[in-house]
Amino acid sequence: MAKGLQKALQQQPEDDSKRSPRPQDLIRLYDIILQNLVELLQLPGLEEDRAFQKEIGLKTLVFKAYRCFFIAQSYVLVKKWSEALVLYDRVLKYADGGSSDAGAFRNSLKDLPDVQELITQVRSEKCSLQAAAILDASDSHQTEISSQVKDNKPLVERFETFCLDPSLVTKQANLVHFPPGFQPIPCKPLFFDLALNHVAFPPLEDKLEQKTKSGLTGYIKGIFGFRS
Repeated sequence: MAKGLQKALQQQPEDDSKRSPRPQDLIRLYDIILQNLVELLQLPGLEEDRAFQKEIGLKTLVFKAYRCFFIAQSYVLVKKWSEALVLYDRVLKYADGGSSDAGAFRNSLKDLPDVQELITQVRSEKCSLQAAAILDASDSHQTEISSQVKDNKPLVERFETFCLDPSLVTKQANLVHFPPGFQPIPCKPLFFDLALNHVAFPPLEDKLEQKTKSGLTGYIKGIFGFRS
């Protein structure tokens, strides 16, 4: 069942209406397998069988490695890169322990999943995981930059921050606040003519007398019809 489900997990479903398998499904199967192995160790009469105990221990390591691998895969799906990387390292630990002591049990372990194939797959998955983590960090940084653009600040207020804003080349480019907002300014000052009381004006009596004489002579000439 685990082999068939693992094969279906690696293939794309032909019918979108059918539910595609998930890593959680395989985790459940390997939990059952590990539970069965624990029960085998508890069978009466086999406590002194060292070879059987060793064989079950190796099988447990192999299935723990596969179970841990699919737990890591489930973390990858939710983009928990650190947890997945730690679990991949744990898979390699289980797989190395299972393959190093399997020399004397080749025949009894031949039906188990290939541990070397799992090790190769885990190493490639770790490389893909690190690349995905870097890309996700770049996307997160780009999202932060985009959020700075979406705060409705005009271009004149964010000259110090570099960000890609496609709206700047459109007709709705947000460059400045328009119309400008009201700003408080000082009111018009009041001027008081305090120097007027200390100004000495020139005498005007001579000009006033000339004007008076000229006016009286012209008046008399006008009455008697004298003309010059």
